[in-house]
Amino acid sequence: MSSEDGAHAKPLVLLWLNEAKRYLQAATDAGVTRSLELVTVPAGEQPQPELLARAEGVLAWGLPPGIIPSMPKLRWIQTLSAGVETWLARPDLDAGISLTCARGVHYEQMPDNILAAIYYVANPLDAARRQQERSEWKRLVPEPLSGKTLGIIGLGAIGADLAHKASVLGMRVVGVKRTPTKVPHVEAVHPLDEIDQVLARSDFVVLLLPVTPVTENFINASVLRHMKKSAWLFNFARGALVVDADLVAAAESGTIAGAVLDVFRQEPLPSDHPFWRARNIVVLPHVGGVHPDRDRFVAALFVENARRFAQGEPLQALVDRTRGY
Repeated sequence: MSSEDGAHAKPLVLLWLNEAKRYLQAATDAGVTRSLELVTVPAGEQPQPELLARAEGVLAWGLPPGIIPSMPKLRWIQTLSAGVETWLARPDLDAGISLTCARGVHYEQMPDNILAAIYYVANPLDAARRQQERSEWKRLVPEPLSGKTLGIIGLGAIGADLAHKASVLGMRVVGVKRTPTKVPHVEAVHPLDEIDQVLARSDFVVLLLPVTPVTENFINASVLRHMKKSAWLFNFARGALVVDADLVAAAESGTIAGAVLDVFRQEPLPSDHPFWRARNIVVLPHVGGVHPDRDRFVAALFVENARRFAQGEPLQALVDRTRGY
């Protein structure tokens, strides 16, 4: 455990995670430790009662159940994930505590990984690899992306960047946004209750929605029936958006061409889950937001929010509890 000298005159923020060293160094380099006391605690350890009593902020993936009442001064939580449904489900998360998430930190890698998945299903790369294993030469015909329509369900920062990159490839882009305002490179923006219009036009449908009471289980049999039979679904958001059994049935019956799934209700995905063996469902081990230097992006957000917290300024990526993200 490490802390700054001159401790008690400054607000205390706990860095309660195993990879805290990089975050502490980033905050030190930015001069944040001149106005905040930062103390690191491994994720599996319990801070001393004195630290819990003094902590006004915390950086963590999660907190043990029931611990927040032991932190009477807590005013700010910075989580390292973009999704916050587990945080908002906590009964001890007082309304007076500001919750900020890692929204937007996947802007560099996520669009690229989604496009890679689209290329994978549009081009016969897997089939070619399987032919090589059999020493078989058979001409295959790739499907061009130019002229295809990409439907983005959730036009936030990631969705907007994906739309830009898809347009460079000659794709037409339509999408869904909570507030259907104009988005660059997107031909038509619809509210969620008009998702059927987006699905009917799209050759590829990408889910980028947060999980809220409105969106949980939203992609079900009745919604999937609005997709083209030749269309593919890509879930790079949250597993709980999709009714698993309905998606398996849609892929198996030919209601849709197939799905690429990067997120699941339970991770790791259980070995007996139908997704593993379903026809035309591709399982990815939650790689969409993975970046070899991800901590650098999250640390930059944490440092900026720590500076704002110390100065009493509005925080970035603040969670709207009414909206659920």
